[in-house]
Amino acid sequence: MKPVIQQEPTGCGIASVAALAEVSYATAKRVANHMGIVAQDSRLWSETTAVRRLLKRHRLRASPGETPFVSWSALPPRALLAIKWYREGDRSYWHWVVFVRDSNGAYVLDSNRSLTRHVRKDFWRMKPQWFIEVT
Repeated sequence: MKPVIQQEPTGCGIASVAALAEVSYATAKRVANHMGIVAQDSRLWSETTAVRRLLKRHRLRASPGETPFVSWSALPPRALLAIKWYREGDRSYWHWVVFVRDSNGAYVLDSNRSLTRHVRKDFWRMKPQWFIEVT
């Protein structure tokens, strides 16, 4: 699986779904926008509903709930991870990344434009709060 780089500062959810669906950011954004999902809407990185709808539109199944992160070895083969998790008032926010375990090993696809490497294996630096399994 290959990383998709977010084209907007708040487009991590769209980019993560694009990576999982193996489509371009532009394609995922177009589909999202037709569904009324826009990167600038803070619900995209503070709720799971929009990302779940977008996954479903790309024929990907998401587990029904969020599973607390326990360890990297306990993660399923593909998952959306909530990292950089924080609270602001009564609302939680996070950055979406994709965890993959395949024939190339385990790695994270991080869409953040400012990174020099978007395929990450520096697991000790990331602090996932929870994940959604994707099949």
